[in-house]
Amino acid sequence: MAAFFVLGIGLGWTLAQEERCISSQFRKPGDYLLGGLFPLRVLTSSAMNRTLPDVYTCERLYATGLVWALGMKFAVEEINNSTTLLPGIKLGYNIYDDCSEPIVALQPSLLFLTRTGSNSVGVLCNYTDYQPRVLAVIGPHSSAVCTVTAKLFSFFLIPQVSYGATAEKLNSEEMYPSFFRTVPSDKIQLDAMMELLTSFKWNWIAVIGSDNEYGREGLSLLSSMAVSKNICVAYEGLIPADVSSDDLNKTLVSTIESVNKTNVNVIVLFSNDRPVRALFKECLRLGLGKKVWLATEAWVMSDVVTLIEQVDSIGTVIGFIIKAGNVSSFHKYALRLFELTQQGTFCEASQKEAKEAGSDVLGSQCPQCDQTSLETIKGVLEHRQTFAVYTAVYSVAHALHNVLGCENGRCNKSSVKPWQLLEEMRALNFSTRNQSFQFDQHRSINKGYEVIGWSWKGGKINYTTLGEFDGKLSIDKTLLHFHTEDQKKPASQCLTTCQPGQIRRMKGFHLCCYDCIDCEKGTFCSSTEDSACTPCPEHQWSPRRSTRCYDRSEKYLFWLEPLSLVLLGLLFLALALTCLAGALFLKNLHTPVVQAAGGAMSLLALFSLAMMCVSTSLHIGKPSPTVCKLSQPFFALCLNICFSTILVKAFQIVLVHDFASSRRTFLHTLIQKQPWSIVASCLLAESLFCFWFVYDVPPVVVLNYALLPTQVLVQCRIQSWPAFALIHGYNGVLAFTSFLCTFMVQMPPKKYNVARGITFTMIAYFIALVFFIPSYASVKQEYQPAVLMAAILLCALGLLVCLYLPKCYIIWFKQDRNTTEYFQDYTRERLEEKDCQD
Repeated sequence: MAAFFVLGIGLGWTLAQEERCISSQFRKPGDYLLGGLFPLRVLTSSAMNRTLPDVYTCERLYATGLVWALGMKFAVEEINNSTTLLPGIKLGYNIYDDCSEPIVALQPSLLFLTRTGSNSVGVLCNYTDYQPRVLAVIGPHSSAVCTVTAKLFSFFLIPQVSYGATAEKLNSEEMYPSFFRTVPSDKIQLDAMMELLTSFKWNWIAVIGSDNEYGREGLSLLSSMAVSKNICVAYEGLIPADVSSDDLNKTLVSTIESVNKTNVNVIVLFSNDRPVRALFKECLRLGLGKKVWLATEAWVMSDVVTLIEQVDSIGTVIGFIIKAGNVSSFHKYALRLFELTQQGTFCEASQKEAKEAGSDVLGSQCPQCDQTSLETIKGVLEHRQTFAVYTAVYSVAHALHNVLGCENGRCNKSSVKPWQLLEEMRALNFSTRNQSFQFDQHRSINKGYEVIGWSWKGGKINYTTLGEFDGKLSIDKTLLHFHTEDQKKPASQCLTTCQPGQIRRMKGFHLCCYDCIDCEKGTFCSSTEDSACTPCPEHQWSPRRSTRCYDRSEKYLFWLEPLSLVLLGLLFLALALTCLAGALFLKNLHTPVVQAAGGAMSLLALFSLAMMCVSTSLHIGKPSPTVCKLSQPFFALCLNICFSTILVKAFQIVLVHDFASSRRTFLHTLIQKQPWSIVASCLLAESLFCFWFVYDVPPVVVLNYALLPTQVLVQCRIQSWPAFALIHGYNGVLAFTSFLCTFMVQMPPKKYNVARGITFTMIAYFIALVFFIPSYASVKQEYQPAVLMAAILLCALGLLVCLYLPKCYIIWFKQDRNTTEYFQDYTRERLEEKDCQD
């Protein structure tokens, strides 16, 4: 029992030693009062459950806000002790807790507006001579709170200098004419973030914000800026700013699951510190993979976040903090103050001084502060925002110094209205701690940002300065160690850069999320930033996935290609056989076998046949206008000569066979006595057709770019197929006539059947024609000259094999048959007999 008694006494003594009078330090009388709004505590009750217009419950201490409030106290005391700034003037202050909630901040804000020496706000038509309790207000820190209080103070034109509100909308002088801040706006911070994302080539990110004025505006501004930087927001979401919300856990889980689905590795977290704490704790509970978190100045150095257990497992944190000057004496001041607040005499003096500042209508502002230990605030004493508070107090002091006309160590102490101070602050330029400051056109002080990264040493968090942003980002990437195994930056892109010859095709609604599409044949892409492939000019080509176009090579039937060599071999064979037959016929011109073949006419036929073979060479090589014009007429004329001589022989046979007993007419005489005139007539008619074909509708040289992918086909194009059919169809008529005249002729036994040779010759011609027409129509255009050449050579060989080579065989090998009896020209005999009878 005695042991428990001793233990109780010891515990009571310890608690007594820890009790402090910090709450008595927030009010101080002076010649001119400044109001202060600071987040000393955190709201612990929900606005949703409020049914009476009573006070909100703020119970949990916010150590960082307490340090900021002490920073104001330090600045005021430093000014009061100065002999150069406001000499002989004592500044006082009334510091109140806003719990970072607009509705909580309204109470002290209304108190600041009360008349001096009273607790009531005067309702007047003109407030020019109205003297409120405070001359200016320092704070609050939150943008959401500022947007409420700034409108209230702006009506009375009371200068309000925030040390942390960065919302872009507060730039509006029309809505907030008396609002100032000693920090840059969110746009400057977001410019720095965009530069950082671009520097690390992160274009696939998630953006999370707190569901309040600060977070919503930050997300809206960031999303619009990301588009201009080609950065895609894969996910954008809000988390409750009120951590006591019933839907908090459900929203956080949904947010984390949505982020996981996007596969992003970089998350921009635009929020106050308490929602960040709730999100991080849920991430650690659910086991979210490590990410790169880009932090705003609102939470990157907040102990609310950094003191989370196992927060080092969250990943890599890179944040921005406002550049601040050195206020090293503040650290000693705070430590000394915490020692003094444990001394009874000091506390009594502080409480007495607080009462002199007037009745405390709102009561003690921070009872929890009296239970604060030094260890609680040591970690946040170096917070950069403290310098912003310090600068805010000095800006008001310098403006008041100018309004009072202080010089030579004296000030004209007089009544100063807030609007008078406001006019001076708009053009204020002041210096403190060897730094000069001036409010810009948006009534902000912009000294730029420092880029910091979280690191751990001995289980404690350290803030490593990585670089700075002063309109342009400067960062030392070697100082940054990422959470990856190799400590190198993780990629956060929807897709890597497309390869040369590929274009981007947007996937879904994200500009950065795209498929890489190969450019098709005939198109190219010279830049990976192109969104469409460029077609090649007509005279050029390109393979699939090409970055340029190439000139097309010409395509025609080349002399040395295999197909040409085969056809040339066939040509030489036909030409050689024709020449051999011609030589044999010429040598044996007066022998029965040559006379039966037509005599001199057979020599003409063989010559035309040789020329026809030679004409096929016109289809090899690059076509020219002259070649295109002459190739078809030349072939048609050669074939016409050959067929006309055969036609004469066919007419002679048919006269003997079918009209031997008929009365002799002019036709008999013409066929029998003037056969050359028939040949000349046929040739003349064919010449007229060819002349019209050449001069009216000649074939032309065309360049066909559409047919071949990499080459241009140089070809002769027939302009008039009816004309083409006419010049060749006329020869077909001659061939068909010869066939009709001979295919039914019966020759005497033991006589050479001349008619049969003509019949088979014409059949060979028609076979070649049947082969040519469908083949020419169905074969690829680049092979059409070869088909035409093959058809002509087949026709020539058919004529040789069926009509002339058998006779050459007899001349060469069967000379015993080369007799008058075997080759008796019975046609002449029968006709002579007919003449005698007549």
